[in-house]
Amino acid sequence: MLRVVKPRNARSKRALEAREPKEIEDPRTAIFVKGTSTGDKLNAAMKELMALKRPEAISFSKKNTVRPFEDTASLEFWAHKNDASMFVIGQSTKKRPDGLTFVRMYNGKVLDMCEVGVDNFVSMEHFKTKKSTPGHRPLMHFASELFDTHPRLIQLKSLLLDFFGSERLEGVHLSGVEHVISVQLAPTSPELSSTVVDTAVDETKHLPTVHLRTYTVSAMASGTKIPRIELVPMGPSLDLSLRRHQQADPEMLKAALRRPKLKKQDVEKGLGKRKKNVEVDEMGDLRGRLHVGKQNLDKLQTRKMKGLKSARDQDSESDEDLEEQGTKRRKAV
Repeated sequence: MLRVVKPRNARSKRALEAREPKEIEDPRTAIFVKGTSTGDKLNAAMKELMALKRPEAISFSKKNTVRPFEDTASLEFWAHKNDASMFVIGQSTKKRPDGLTFVRMYNGKVLDMCEVGVDNFVSMEHFKTKKSTPGHRPLMHFASELFDTHPRLIQLKSLLLDFFGSERLEGVHLSGVEHVISVQLAPTSPELSSTVVDTAVDETKHLPTVHLRTYTVSAMASGTKIPRIELVPMGPSLDLSLRRHQQADPEMLKAALRRPKLKKQDVEKGLGKRKKNVEVDEMGDLRGRLHVGKQNLDKLQTRKMKGLKSARDQDSESDEDLEEQGTKRRKAV
């Protein structure tokens, strides 16, 4: 049970409020944890995945005894301590060599997990091309319909989308797109190639190898306003095989997918049902237009104040005196 910390000053109170659930969550921070045994290939793969994830990445330098499918207490403690919602755990054993486990958290608890094996790895150093700027979000490309039909691949797609691009963007500038991450599948068996997936065929040996490739976006001259786009291999390149997994609890998943009620600003931006005569100005303020009938302003009841009434009477008397003096002078002339 984690200890509940009470804020002692305004600064700590703001820090705790920043960690509370939000309608639009911040980008997911991932913690990279090494198990008791990791090889050179696994260490290099974790290092370059962390380079693609930066700046929302934290690396634990020391090795830890962690078994995510058996005990999640350490993960929950680290997530609360570092305000992180994802883990990438590297562990290599004789039975499962070069294993990477992607763990997703919700409300300080483990939501789901997926373990993959790194069958092949090619480093960025092998590709002598321009690298992407740290912090830029990639374009994600999933080149198979099984990512939308097979339960295991649906989970993997969801985890990769949260890992590489969890931040919501309202628009993308063409010059800001620097790299693309393409996820493809090896040739699949006939049981998996059909659009209707049999849930009984869910063994690891039947699942295809997942190829993860990273490309740099190069804009070339095309003679028109729209440039010609070429993809140049950037690295890293990984061949992954699906292993163990843990699906999300239905009740926890329902709570995680719950959406807040839409505000009027969101309605105007097209996130919900549009309402008439409501708009948002350039400053972000909500403005509405009301249609009322014709009013007779002569019958408008105004507030009469005694102090202002006496002052008006004195002003009118002084104006009359000035007019009388002016007429007398004109007659004398």
